[in-house]
Amino acid sequence: MRTICYIAVIGILAMPAALQAQQSPNGPSTNGQPPNARASAVAAAPVIDGRLDDALWSSLEPLDGFTQREPSEGQPVSQPTEVRVGYDDAALYIGAWLWDEDPNGIVTGQTLRDASLNDSDAFVVVLDTYLDRQNGFVFGTTPAGIEYDGQVTGEGVGGGRGGGRQQRGSAGGFNLNWDGSWDVATTRDERGWYVEMRIPFSTLRYGAGGTQDWGLNFERKIRRNSEQSMWAPLPRQFDLYRISLAGTLSVEAPARRTVTVSPYALADGLKDYRVASPEVAYGRQFGGDAKIGINQSLTLDLTVNTDFAQAEVDDQQINLTRFSLFFPEKRPFFLENAGVFAVGASRSAELFFSRRIGLSGGREVPIQAGARMTGKVGDFQVGVLNIQTSDAFDIDGNTGLREQIAPHNNFGVLRAYREFGNRSQLGAIFVSRLNTTDGSDYNLTYGLDGRLGIGEALTFDGWAGITTTPVPIGGQAPGSGFNDGEYGFAGGMRYVTRDWQVTTGYRQVGDAFNPEVGFVNRRGYRHVNWRFLRHMRTESVSWFREFRPHISGNSFWTLDGFNESYLLHIDNHFAFENGAFFQLPGFNFTGEGLLEPFAIRENIVIPAGTYHNYDWEFRANTNRGAPLSLSGGWALGGFYNGTRFGPNATLAYRYGGGSSRVHNLL
Repeated sequence: MRTICYIAVIGILAMPAALQAQQSPNGPSTNGQPPNARASAVAAAPVIDGRLDDALWSSLEPLDGFTQREPSEGQPVSQPTEVRVGYDDAALYIGAWLWDEDPNGIVTGQTLRDASLNDSDAFVVVLDTYLDRQNGFVFGTTPAGIEYDGQVTGEGVGGGRGGGRQQRGSAGGFNLNWDGSWDVATTRDERGWYVEMRIPFSTLRYGAGGTQDWGLNFERKIRRNSEQSMWAPLPRQFDLYRISLAGTLSVEAPARRTVTVSPYALADGLKDYRVASPEVAYGRQFGGDAKIGINQSLTLDLTVNTDFAQAEVDDQQINLTRFSLFFPEKRPFFLENAGVFAVGASRSAELFFSRRIGLSGGREVPIQAGARMTGKVGDFQVGVLNIQTSDAFDIDGNTGLREQIAPHNNFGVLRAYREFGNRSQLGAIFVSRLNTTDGSDYNLTYGLDGRLGIGEALTFDGWAGITTTPVPIGGQAPGSGFNDGEYGFAGGMRYVTRDWQVTTGYRQVGDAFNPEVGFVNRRGYRHVNWRFLRHMRTESVSWFREFRPHISGNSFWTLDGFNESYLLHIDNHFAFENGAFFQLPGFNFTGEGLLEPFAIRENIVIPAGTYHNYDWEFRANTNRGAPLSLSGGWALGGFYNGTRFGPNATLAYRYGGGSSRVHNLL
């Protein structure tokens, strides 16, 4: 009865929006073909200081005509916006004039690289350098002059543009962890703010040199009124990563090879004062990395005695589940074109996961040497990797004895896929781990994946993989069924229009599926997920934007039919024109099934059984573009045989020149 009342409330709240006139399901026409532009050659490179006072800028063709994606789709941008593009033999230059009649309303945002662009004014560029209409490089900034960059794969399907994208990894459709080498500067005055970018051709990957066409789009965000506008118009159900709807830039790119070498030397000394007459033990290590442009579209990365000491630290996570947590790759050697190697279910069943190389149980395993080549050959995206690691030892905390945590291993990956029109592609991958001191110790993974786009709204995805792990002589295969349980496959559908978002998916993983150079957080299950969301605009209410009633669910069963977990989520979001937000709150029906006791902590053991619960979750935020804003929420309800309460609150404020400071209150 409570559920029926809850759904009725959603219907009543959404009714005013339902009475509004609706446009066609895919949004208004973009008035013909996407725009075209030509980059002009410049005689002298501008000084990248954000001032845009170099003489060359006035000689370049202005690109304007920006139209809104939000809040008024298809309408002109509310503030004049103009971009110019030039190039020389070394780099692409982009200047943007972002005029604003209310310069005091410009929101600067945080001053961190790759900080979220959702809570500040911003200017973003996407470059589809192969003109394949699916992949691209992203470069963005805010009035604070931050560097925001990443790589889009498959039009960003599987990812998102929220603050947690760094945690998704390369299989999420957008890899924010990739950091390119480029320069940006910004300034502001009483007329608005300005952006000056220098993007070296050596940072980009493209076809052979010479005159060519690239996909191009620009996005401007005006935070105080939650406005997003594009140079190449986009229906509001898509974001900047919808590269197939981007405009086109004609540019003459140089045909030259780039070689960079980064050697290193480490030295250390250790003296143990716990012993009598201690002596100093000295150590040293030499190595380095090299990046070689075989041509403009193929890049070879080499490494010897790899040192990952400067890799970004992992985000802290707390695990209250029975399954492994996912930590994305952040080591620079593995990040360029990392999306090429992405096959499988992101963060759940990835056939290749580079963190399996050089790490074992969170401990470092020495990499002796390796090579990695990625890029495009003809119509195919390709990726090849081979790395040799040394053995590694550690001291057992219980016995005090030295134990081996990893043998000498050779890791290999072969990946290729071909992209077709309208978001479609078909590919294959082969992954291997070979113990170079024991030929009977190896693991092989074979996979196929594909995507089919139908029209603008409908997309189908799928993948399948099998693994091979030798069974000791006289031993028995650990799994059952097809390929002795060493298999996994999945399929899904996405239907996205301006008013509806519908997704469904099915995944099955065998009880012995074992991609040792991949990531699998659970085995032996069938999984179903689905989601229905309706966007309901209130065009006649100036201060309110839309309702988003939605319902979603997912469930996991073991292969013999035992329900391990399920979730049914019912909710309605309320979005205001100034960016404020709250939910109804959301209501969840949850269930967890334990075939055996689960030790959530050393002294807390949950008995075997099935636990049915429900919980409430609530999230809300005030206008994050205001000088002072508050965000918060909670999750409250049953958790196995107990209760869980998770509150959170964040206070953010701007001061001085508009920079932001964020304080987590809970």
